[in-house]
Amino acid sequence: MSKTVEFFFDLGSPASYLAHTQLPELCRETGATLIYRPMLLGGVFQATGNASPAMIPAKGRYMIRDLARFAERYDVPMRFNPHFPINTLTLMRLLVAVQLHQPERFAEAVRVLFQAIWVDGVNMSDPAKVAGVLAAAGFDAAALQTQIAEPQVKDALKATTEEAVKRGVFGAPTCFVGEEMFFGQDRLDFVREALGS
Repeated sequence: MSKTVEFFFDLGSPASYLAHTQLPELCRETGATLIYRPMLLGGVFQATGNASPAMIPAKGRYMIRDLARFAERYDVPMRFNPHFPINTLTLMRLLVAVQLHQPERFAEAVRVLFQAIWVDGVNMSDPAKVAGVLAAAGFDAAALQTQIAEPQVKDALKATTEEAVKRGVFGAPTCFVGEEMFFGQDRLDFVREALGS
């Protein structure tokens, strides 16, 4: 079995945030390489006919409580963002731009943006707020703003999203160990078992 975990995620997914709090340590413990695959969840939903659980009121209420339970279990901070749902097209392009232009800072960018959304409750649909979060973390917000418009950045995000759909992804987060797919942050035990087999 492959000793890599491909992590298909979107910053606007609270379950992706929770998975992200656990995967680096899980991969360290199992000697696996974590490969971040930023995708556009809205594009996945459109291609698969799926939708956010939050679109069904009863399911949405349950999901918020269930995510809080997992945050407690993982002992990580989490606050359901009051501005949810978030259009993440710009944010995901921004991550791809960092991945392409500053790969050494990519993991930091993921951490900073997840924290802004799912811990600090920042309205990341507001470009000024995004710029403030980036600047506080030492990123050049103006340069990134230019880079997100680059064709290679747009094409990379689109290609990863299309690849995800072709491989059977219908939501976030989705992990692959080899060709074995695991959907949801509550399936990380199975990811660990797959890495150990």
